[in-house]
Amino acid sequence: MDSLILRAAAQVLVPLQLFISLVLLFRGHNEPGGGFIGGLVAATAVILLGFAQGMDKAKARMRVPPQFLIGMGLLVAAASGLPALFDGAPFLTGLWSDLSVPTFVAGKVKLGTPLIFDIGVYLVVIGITTLMIFSFAEEDEA
Repeated sequence: MDSLILRAAAQVLVPLQLFISLVLLFRGHNEPGGGFIGGLVAATAVILLGFAQGMDKAKARMRVPPQFLIGMGLLVAAASGLPALFDGAPFLTGLWSDLSVPTFVAGKVKLGTPLIFDIGVYLVVIGITTLMIFSFAEEDEA
């Protein structure tokens, strides 16, 4: 699709969507949201970029293949359960630190293993969603 309006809008909307996706990721521990919805918002930013500039440019701007994001996300999510085992608790039991990090929009974010798990989910959702859209776009071109 070759639209000047879409290309101009994408230049503004894509960074805003990525920022909002991070806010949703970090806010989601104590409020609704988290890794899944944040990942969907980030994936829609990549998809919007693909519609505006072409899927090949969107793939290049991602810098890593979607399959890598899926693998890393699964690894991070699985690794988030290991600290509980070392503490004598069941796998994937949430452990929280006494530390919290102030953020610009999301308020204070408590650090803990659920945050690590949500980051893994975030990566998996971005990877799967973009992989599906890129695959559909390739089939459509053929």
